[in-house]
Amino acid sequence: MSDSTARARALTGAALSRRSLFAAGASVAGLGVLAACGAGVDTKAGEKGTVVVGASPVPHAKILEFVRDNLAEKESLTVEVREYTDYILPNKDLASKDLDANFYMSIPYFDTEVKANSYKFTAGKPVHVEPLGLYSEKAKSTDDIPEGSEIAIPNDPTNRGRALSLLESAGLIKLKSGLAPNSATAEDVEENSKKLKFTELEAAMIARTLKDFGAGVVNGNYAIEAKLNPSEDSIFLEPAKDNPNANILAWRTEDDSNEDIKKLEKLLHSPEVKKFIEETYTDGSVLPAF
Repeated sequence: MSDSTARARALTGAALSRRSLFAAGASVAGLGVLAACGAGVDTKAGEKGTVVVGASPVPHAKILEFVRDNLAEKESLTVEVREYTDYILPNKDLASKDLDANFYMSIPYFDTEVKANSYKFTAGKPVHVEPLGLYSEKAKSTDDIPEGSEIAIPNDPTNRGRALSLLESAGLIKLKSGLAPNSATAEDVEENSKKLKFTELEAAMIARTLKDFGAGVVNGNYAIEAKLNPSEDSIFLEPAKDNPNANILAWRTEDDSNEDIKKLEKLLHSPEVKKFIEETYTDGSVLPAF
């Protein structure tokens, strides 16, 4: 186990530790912004005819780049894509009007963020689903995970709960009954026959540190970035059918009538985008949700 897990702390019924990918420099302006990928000079949010969108690199930015390069011009629209590597800054930058929209959140995560931060955001219609997966460099199946293993799970509330629900579906734990969807914490683990320990990490960090854990729950977009094939490399994969965790475009509610936002939302649900998703992610790591 690496030194970065030294801060693990025990919880009743399950051990839990917290590590942050950006702890050393969280106050640095722009931290977490990977790149600005506009098809020209970097523009400012709010310019007419342009939508500046914050997005996770894969698949969100890739989908937006397809729209930018193949569809936007027909709608007299310029799309600038700014990539982010974390789950916090895109909403802060949207609220502060550094972005016109963002594209990285699942519906439950959107609901959680809006409630927790009093954001006045609007969610678009579902675009795609990225099935959550359990991955391991040490076990070939869930049965192979040794007793007392440490399992890495995302540290944001929604994906944490979603990860624990995945572990329950895999038969590794049992959660208390009556919990709201994606709301579980390690303290809600009612049965844990393998005495598993749970370590919370930035979601983007888990795929890169699998060697340090018995297994880790990885979001679909980060699995793709890490060159993992969800259908082949995961030891348990979240079912795609009737999955409530579809990803959406989000924007400030004050911009509900903004024609540029409307154009982008329409393009993200076009037959061309659906075909792009199906033909690009043939491993099932990303599925159209419309």
